[in-house]
Amino acid sequence: MSQWVFNGIRAGIKTTAYPKGAETAAGTTPGLPAGGDFGAAAARALIERCPTQVFSLADGKVKANVRRCIHCYRCVRAVENKANWEQTYEWTITREGQNEFLSAFKKSIHILVVDAGDCGACLNEVRQLNNPYYNMHRLGFFITPTPRHADVLLAVGPGTDHMRPALKKIYDAMPGPKKVVAVGACALSGGVFAESFVCANGISDVLPVALEIPGNPPPPLAILHGLLVATGRGPAASVLSMLLSGSEAAK
Repeated sequence: MSQWVFNGIRAGIKTTAYPKGAETAAGTTPGLPAGGDFGAAAARALIERCPTQVFSLADGKVKANVRRCIHCYRCVRAVENKANWEQTYEWTITREGQNEFLSAFKKSIHILVVDAGDCGACLNEVRQLNNPYYNMHRLGFFITPTPRHADVLLAVGPGTDHMRPALKKIYDAMPGPKKVVAVGACALSGGVFAESFVCANGISDVLPVALEIPGNPPPPLAILHGLLVATGRGPAASVLSMLLSGSEAAK
C-alpha cells in the first residue's frame, strides 16, 4: 500500500487544470462542425451527405446546427470539400429565456443523472467526471441518487415514450430553484431517433431545458463547462454564436 502512496507523490497531480487553465492534452475533444463559404456544388454535397441534417444553406453560406451533430465525420472523411471543424470543448448553449443561473449554489451543486433512453455513450462520458483526472468534486459538483436533494437534472438520451412520465415526476420532485441540462445530440434534438415511433425531438419536448451540451457524445470537459455555466461560474460558448448564426439551433 505504501508503494502506491509514494508513487502517487512522485507522479504529482494529474488532474486537469481546467477551468483555471486550458486543457492541452491530446484527444480531449472530437470537435464540432462549422459553417462557412462553399461553392454551390460543395454545399449541396455537404447537406446531402449529413444523415441528421446538420447543414443548411442560408444567405449563400452553409450553416451548421451543431445540436444535431452525431460525430459520424461523414462531412470530413472521404469527401473532397470538407466541412470546417472547430477543436473546442466549451460548447454549452443557453436556451432563450433560461439565462438565470444557480449562482446561489456556486460552491455546491447536487446533480441527478437520468438515463432517458441513452445508448450508453453520453452516460459513460458523464461517468468520467468522477474519475481522478476530471475530479468534479474539486469544483463543488456532486452526484445524488434522489431528486429531493438535486439542484440540476442532467439528462442523457432522446427521451423515449416510456421515460417521459418518469422525467416529469423526477422534475416535479426536485426543490427549486432547479435547472435541466440536456447532454448529447439525442437529448438536444433526438439525434438519429428523432420523430420516430418511440421518441420525439429530445428532452425539451418534456422538460424546460435551460442548458444544452451538443456532441455525440460530448467529452467530459464539455459537460464540465455546462455545469460551470449552470452555476454562473462561466459564460456560455461564444464561438457557437458564430457557428450557429442563422441556424435552427438558437430556436
